Amino acid sequence: MGHCTLITGGARSGKSDFALRLAEGVEGARVFAATARVTDPEMEERIVRHRRERGSSWETLEEPLELVSLVRDLAPPAKVLLIDCITVWISNLILEKRWDDARILREVGRLIGALGGSSARVIAVTNEVGSGVVPESPLGRRFRDLAGAANRKLAASADTVYLISMGIPLRLKGENTKQ
Repeated sequence: MGHCTLITGGARSGKSDFALRLAEGVEGARVFAATARVTDPEMEERIVRHRRERGSSWETLEEPLELVSLVRDLAPPAKVLLIDCITVWISNLILEKRWDDARILREVGRLIGALGGSSARVIAVTNEVGSGVVPESPLGRRFRDLAGAANRKLAASADTVYLISMGIPLRLKGENTKQ
């Protein structure tokens, strides 16, 4: 059974950079699970830039919806799996699958089960969405509430949890911390 690290923080806080540094410290095959879709030219350029920054030592699997299957089907040679990001995946489930909240949270539970059974070291990135303003729309508030609930479940099951603030990693859970 692998080790799961959850990394959270605000937008542009350095979460993904920190996750990449952690993952690159693991010897062996690296897999990047990308949950974002190309929705406009700016997003396409962002995805191309991130792929270029990762370099050729990474296998990239684009999976915006079936993240549980991706984790379960991951080939054993993979030593590290970096998922970026959980909140985009939740947004995709809301907007594309049109699932209700209970079904989305069940899917988060299924993801937790799959992560626990992975032989790879898993590093998952998620956005901290509860520290900002209250969203103006019902959809925004629903997303914030679901992401917060999912993050709590993931953090409870993760071996290690980091909060990234202004590029500085703060270990919240794991080795050398009190629970």
